[in-house]
Amino acid sequence: MASAESALERFSAAVDSEGLGVYGVRIRIGDESVSRRWRSDDRENLYSVSKGVSAIATGIAIDEGLISLDLTVGEVFTGIPLGEGVPDASLRDFLTMSSGIDFRWFGHEPVVWPDLAAEMLSRPSVRGRFQYSDASTYVAMRMLGSVVGDVRDWLLPRLFDPLEIDNPQWHRCPLGWIIGGTGLELRTDELARIGDLLLDRGTWHGRCLVSAGWVDAMHASLVETGNPAPMDRYGIATWAGPGDAWRFEGRYGQFVVINGDAVVTITGHEEELEDRISALAVEVTS
Repeated sequence: MASAESALERFSAAVDSEGLGVYGVRIRIGDESVSRRWRSDDRENLYSVSKGVSAIATGIAIDEGLISLDLTVGEVFTGIPLGEGVPDASLRDFLTMSSGIDFRWFGHEPVVWPDLAAEMLSRPSVRGRFQYSDASTYVAMRMLGSVVGDVRDWLLPRLFDPLEIDNPQWHRCPLGWIIGGTGLELRTDELARIGDLLLDRGTWHGRCLVSAGWVDAMHASLVETGNPAPMDRYGIATWAGPGDAWRFEGRYGQFVVINGDAVVTITGHEEELEDRISALAVEVTS
């Protein structure tokens, strides 16, 4: 495996020569970390990388004995009309995009219903069918919120404060719940601390923030999406690949890529060659 310094040199050369829209990168291989910026390190919308942080939140709650992946919609959303098959849909189903509810909504779109979750859950479910949507993670975080309250605030002492991520902002729906599937805003360096947490299987400076078993589970059992690689297999808010790597991925080139003993954290704005960025992260660390 390459050194972090040589990996950064190769990554930077490719970004510059190919004109990739990268804002910043941080590469850690083993205990060696290096970084480079192409612009100031401002807090950026992580888009669907936010789903990964939502999954970490779920793991922390499971570790604390507060919730189970088997928690169902019918146990949480009482008193609202539910579509056929929806009462049995589980927290696991929503985190893996497998609730089978045909409801594609993303965070850049307006919320035109009184309650986004209620609207999604009023549609019928064909459980096990994959459909990627920010609404799916939103419902998952509503389910978690039914136990812990405001998820972002609950995470402050459990995740953000230990990682020295001060007062992170997370986009919210009109009812005040975090969107979950998008809208968390962090700097590259702050996101890199979450990357370190994943590489170290839930441990931060000797303190366990989330169990190693949960980190492993996030990318152990994969759903076939029916899409071409590298979007063909999905775990608990994670994507498989490229190759043997696994990753958090957000729109316009937000990435945390775990490749063996390496983690590459990237923020940027790349509208056409996002797959090239994740492939490059694996190439330079292999």
